[in-house]
Formats: sequence, C-alpha cells, structure tokens
Amino acid sequence: MQEIIIKLIEVSVWSGIAALGFGILFNIPKGTIITVFILGFVAGLIKFTLINFNINIVLATFIAVLLVGVICMPIAHKIHHPPVVFCIPPVIPMIPGYFAYETILSVMNFIFIEKDAVRRLALIDSIFSNGFTMFFILISITAGISLPMLVLRKSTVKNMED
Repeated sequence: MQEIIIKLIEVSVWSGIAALGFGILFNIPKGTIITVFILGFVAGLIKFTLINFNINIVLATFIAVLLVGVICMPIAHKIHHPPVVFCIPPVIPMIPGYFAYETILSVMNFIFIEKDAVRRLALIDSIFSNGFTMFFILISITAGISLPMLVLRKSTVKNMED
C-alpha cells in the first residue's frame, strides 16, 4: 500500500513539473507558477489514483480535467488572470502520446513490414484499440476543459464568492 502511495505521489509530482514546463513554455505570469504546478499535481494525482482503482483511462482523464476546469475558474478570478493560464498547462501532460505512438507504429508495421495474415489482424486490432482510446481521451480532455469554462463564466464565479 505504501509503495502505491509513493508511486502516485511520484507521478503526480512529474505531472506538476510537466504542467509547469508547459506553462513556462507558454509564458505564463511569474505569480501563477506555483498554482499551475499544484493544479498539474492535483490533476495527475486524481487521474492516476482513478486508474489505480481500475477506472478506464478515458473516464479518469475526464474527471481529472473536469476538476481542474472547475477549480481554475475561481482561482483565476481571485488571482486576476485569465482562466486559460490555469486550465491549459495542467491538462497538456494528459495528451495521450503513448496511444498515438502505438497507433502509428502499428500502422507502419501493417503497411510496410508485416506479411503474415494473423499478425496483420493483430495489428489492425492494435490500430483500432489504441486509435480509439487516443481519440476518446482527446474528446474527454476537450469536454472536461470546455464545460466548466462555458458553465462557470466570470459573472457566475463572482456569484460563487457571495
């Protein structure tokens, strides 16, 4: 149990560092750096904790991104910066690079290398399973970040404080 907690904290710290790196890359204000790190850490912690409890990666990503979207709106209002500064950098590390890589690798093997019919069938399965997983993770990221920004507009966030 202790190993799992340490591993979750480790990947969460790396998620926070990745969020911070993307935030610096996109030139976020200096006063928001710690907040972006914390949001990235929280997003990673939620996603990998849910995955550890055998929740599908698409749903785990959606829940983590949705929570970041909901949290970043009042934070943005309090710190007086646009919500995009706090919402986008923590979410970028969740882009499914592994599934994209595996999809492209399977496509390349299918087209150029593999001639055996049984192995080609396995590659087709890999193309579709990895491709659709990647696609649905991207859709969940888009929906999870967009919904709070649409629902919790600036006037609504101001009403939340009252």
